[in-house]
Amino acid sequence: MTTAITPLIAGNWKMNGTSVALAEVGRLAERLRAGAPPRATVLICPPATLLADLNRIAAPAGIVSGGQDCHPALSGAHTGDISAPMLADLGAQYVIVGHSERRADHGETSALVADKARAALASGLVPIICVGETEAERRAGQAVAVVTAQLAASIPEDWAGHSIVIAYEPVWAIGTGLTPTTQDIIDMHRAVRMTLEARFGARGAGVRILYGGSMKPANAREILAIEHVNGGLVGGASLLASDFYAIISAL
Repeated sequence: MTTAITPLIAGNWKMNGTSVALAEVGRLAERLRAGAPPRATVLICPPATLLADLNRIAAPAGIVSGGQDCHPALSGAHTGDISAPMLADLGAQYVIVGHSERRADHGETSALVADKARAALASGLVPIICVGETEAERRAGQAVAVVTAQLAASIPEDWAGHSIVIAYEPVWAIGTGLTPTTQDIIDMHRAVRMTLEARFGARGAGVRILYGGSMKPANAREILAIEHVNGGLVGGASLLASDFYAIISAL
């Protein structure tokens, strides 16, 4: 992990959780208040229906919140969608864009992801821009090429003066319990960092790069110790306070 960058541990609840799940946020808040201050920014991205209530529980413990997606338009006739200003109005500070499940299930292109990231920045949110390869692409030896191409097309050029986060998520590892080898993670995060630095110079050197792909208490310490891994985008393990706290504590 690059020590000059404050890590980010982000929980993505996906389409899970009703008001009952907020009890887990309360348990996590209690653990964070009782222990040593975390060495990372702790973020939870719940379903949008829970954002306001989650903030009331999480904010006093220093936990920040985010959305799981946003529309590229700031407002308009887009029934059922949620805009970045709406998320900000609910207290969100971050928003995930381009998650592999959005790219696969909704056919989202990298150009659309860049537009969503631009809307997030315009609304004062930090976009977490997701990139990653499928198993077939990795087997074909195309993993780095695929990820760096997504990276190039998904980041808006005009983010000067703002913050962005990149999340590398090997698509084949999400929710499967599988993880890449340590060397695979080293190689990919180094490639992402080199791409960011080549394009954005010093700004690229300071961007947080998260690992997202079946991170759990058993492997968090090893993964978070890798150079250029500046935190994690955590799925299922973020739904339980005990598991999520263990990952936060791995730092």
